[in-house]
Amino acid sequence: MRRVLPYILIILTGFIFLGRLLYLQVFDDSFELLSQSNAIKIEYDYPQRGYIFDRNGKLLVSNQPSYDIMAIPREVKPFDTLEFAKLLSVTPKQLGEQLDKAKIYSPRLPSVIVPQLTKSEYAYLQEKMRKYKGFYIQKRSSRDYQVEMAANVLGYISEANQGEINDNAYYKAGDLIGRQGVEKQYEEILRGVKGVKYIQKDRFNREIGPYKNGVYDTLPQKGKDITLTLDAKLQAYGERLMQNKHGGIVAIEPTSGEILSLVTAPTYDPSLLVGRKRSRNFTKLWYDTINKPLIDRSLQAMYPPGSPFKALTGLIALQEKVISTKERISCHMGFSYGRSARMGCHSHPVPLSMTPALAYSCNTYFAKTYRKIIEKYDSAPEGVNAWHDHLESFGLGNFLGYDLPIGQPGRIPDGDYYDRWYPGNRWTATYTLSNGIGQGEIATTPIQLANMTAAIANRGWYYTPHILKEIEGDPLKNSKFTEKKMTTIDAENFEPIIEGMHDVYNYGTARSLQIPGVEICGKTGTAENYIKIDGEKVQLTDHSIFVAFAPKDNPEIAIAVFVENGRWGHRYGGRIASLMIEKYLKEEITRTDLETWILNHSLEEEYAKPYTGEPFKINQ
Repeated sequence: MRRVLPYILIILTGFIFLGRLLYLQVFDDSFELLSQSNAIKIEYDYPQRGYIFDRNGKLLVSNQPSYDIMAIPREVKPFDTLEFAKLLSVTPKQLGEQLDKAKIYSPRLPSVIVPQLTKSEYAYLQEKMRKYKGFYIQKRSSRDYQVEMAANVLGYISEANQGEINDNAYYKAGDLIGRQGVEKQYEEILRGVKGVKYIQKDRFNREIGPYKNGVYDTLPQKGKDITLTLDAKLQAYGERLMQNKHGGIVAIEPTSGEILSLVTAPTYDPSLLVGRKRSRNFTKLWYDTINKPLIDRSLQAMYPPGSPFKALTGLIALQEKVISTKERISCHMGFSYGRSARMGCHSHPVPLSMTPALAYSCNTYFAKTYRKIIEKYDSAPEGVNAWHDHLESFGLGNFLGYDLPIGQPGRIPDGDYYDRWYPGNRWTATYTLSNGIGQGEIATTPIQLANMTAAIANRGWYYTPHILKEIEGDPLKNSKFTEKKMTTIDAENFEPIIEGMHDVYNYGTARSLQIPGVEICGKTGTAENYIKIDGEKVQLTDHSIFVAFAPKDNPEIAIAVFVENGRWGHRYGGRIASLMIEKYLKEEITRTDLETWILNHSLEEEYAKPYTGEPFKINQ
């Protein structure tokens, strides 16, 4: 066998070489295409992107023509740099830098030198381009925003970078690709398919007509139109209410999971990121470190949920059977626990059972109830894990799975989390008591709280929130968004919580925010707000939070509002939520005094400097 082995290896090597030669000569056309590239010019015919509509058929985004100055570096002949730069409204240095980049990308392939000329610029340059060999004008389709809002939802388009070109053969230098929002999420649906033309050239590099009479040419295919779940009127109204404020609003249709409104504030006009000034405008937005308009606070900002979380504490306690709806707990403006800790509360009738405790937002009641949940189990880690699993079923502590490309998971701590904080398992329920009132180590995003509210409105289930409604008129069929997600709480346990949220408006912390003719359920929230300044923990003005759904039965809208540094929940969050619900259900505002108050109040001064006054202790 050893004597035969060398001969076998020689024969196998021979077959490998023969196979490779056969492949290169018969099957592989790459070298043929390379030789043809000297005689064939490829031109792309760019399709229009799909239009974007709101849920009521309002056109949000269409297209407009734009024109790019392109160059094929090896075909560029000497030219008057000063004259051409002046024609293009760029400096000679900028023109030279773009040509250098084009040479690095490819001497043979076209690259963008000046992007997105206007119609008037194109008309002016068209007749002059013949003087500049190797340069030509490429027509493309850029976005034309029909609205001045929802920039965070819609996103924008810009040139594909080299990494994206390397990762996806569809994109060439100068191609446009979706960024942020639905433009990015549904890029493959919206972009369409490029058409291709093959132009024959002679030995003098002159174009002589279509290659093989155009048999290989293809026409562009327009991108598909999409309809969003967004209500444009509600979105615009929400952005108006949030002017001169920081925060987010998320409104969801509970019965479908469709996102009705996704407001972030501050925001910007999406048309700023179209045209030749896009890069300059983007830079200004990026470096606005006070307002941070490019951050979508409705999806990315994580806040303590505050008192709206008390509804979940009550639900878990009922499910775990550690308290009944009739059991009363006393509160003396708060209570002391541990060695020296004290949790404050505010004035309300005592003692309280669950429904009025929720209506009056009693810290003592829900902190003690949380303690009962944890201490039901043999150890604190076991209790916190059980509590964590219930909350996870509401979509908290993860990305939810909605169809937008950005977000934050929030934070719902489990037993392992606290074991790392307190090694040796030397912690008890009292170490984590603030969790029961939505403070402590809990962090949520506005969309998570809106989804939580939708699950309560539905008495224990929800659909994953989503922004896409239809593609070319066909309803969304993705099972990810059409299958119910069930919580771990039995349906009957929701009724006392819903009654408590209803009583928030009847006699509780939002009694002045009732909507005539609408039964509404909600919960105010005030979340403590800390930052570190020079290494010191400093308390700033509290965040204003509010969640609500309406009508009480057969709900049509669930909403969460966060207003940074807005003080207590009723002050900003409650007013804004109430107005948004009235706008959606009634299409007009009857409480114009409430609307005027919100529109005329600004928090800009609050954001310009740290809060130095007395901290607010009440978490209502």
